[in-house]
Amino acid sequence: MKKVVALIMLSAALCAARAQVAGMSTLSVLDMPLSARAAGLGFDYLAVGANDVSLCLGNPSLISESVSGQVALGYVNMFGLANFGSVAYGQHFKHAGSFAFGLQYASYGRFEGYNEYDQPTGSFQAADYVLTIGWGRRVGEHVYIGAALKPVLSHYESYTAFALGIDLAGTYLSADSAFCATVMGRNIGAQIATFDGHVERLPFELSVAGSYRLQDAPFRLMLALTELQRWNLAYEDPLNPTSVRDPFTGEVTKQSEVARILDNAGRHVNVGIELTLGRALFLRLGYSYRQMVEMKAADRFNTSGFSFGIGLRVKGFELSYARNNYHLSQAPNFISVIFGF
Repeated sequence: MKKVVALIMLSAALCAARAQVAGMSTLSVLDMPLSARAAGLGFDYLAVGANDVSLCLGNPSLISESVSGQVALGYVNMFGLANFGSVAYGQHFKHAGSFAFGLQYASYGRFEGYNEYDQPTGSFQAADYVLTIGWGRRVGEHVYIGAALKPVLSHYESYTAFALGIDLAGTYLSADSAFCATVMGRNIGAQIATFDGHVERLPFELSVAGSYRLQDAPFRLMLALTELQRWNLAYEDPLNPTSVRDPFTGEVTKQSEVARILDNAGRHVNVGIELTLGRALFLRLGYSYRQMVEMKAADRFNTSGFSFGIGLRVKGFELSYARNNYHLSQAPNFISVIFGF
């Protein structure tokens, strides 16, 4: 049965579609974007001066009184039978400050169980659940801070694990909201209860994200520097090797040092652009070089690493849709709905 659970855990990591270096972390569900707006730009979280409670779960330093009474619903149909969903709510308390509460689930489908003698043991489900309690406040004219507590429960067949993560963030927002920058430490914590007694690391990440709206221009530029706690994100893919041996001469052609440095640096960078058409319609486009090189198919052109989305905002109601081309054969659809009371 441990082999079955291991396969489920691998499927969960693939469903999260975050190309973590093998063996470095677990619970990749913590890296899933909770907003279709962020997913359309190819980001895990955004640095924008927007009153959007769905963004507050990913970036707690955006939590403010402006999201009080807002509700956000999100849904993603991932790979195969895997489904992700989330609900978020913002509330301001006079003395305690501004909070955002969220619940996220990741269901990986139903499986048929077998014992070591290949005898059926019945069907079972596998799922992860993440509760988020976020708090934020303004500490200066342009500076905001926030923190989020994230208990995580994983239940695969008869195996259960529990983890506790914390996000810490600080944001600078210019007076006209044109420039915004966030420094974030995500998923600080560890497993408390494990599947088999082996404690695994959470997918900790130190990152910086920023956005800038050009004066008199209808678009906002986005940039994120990810995985800053670890420089080397490259690995040798046996299907796309960086070193090639000529079968006739035996000569080995290797990737140059300059190309290797540029390749590794590019894996840390995500870029995006959000175009505003009037006051109600938004178009989004994002690109992740790391996702492209890690998910590309050998000798075939594909759009892995690109994402796009559209948003519609009307009188306190916002509907967003995004599609992220994780792989040639898989491009999940994200849907978010935001409304207020």
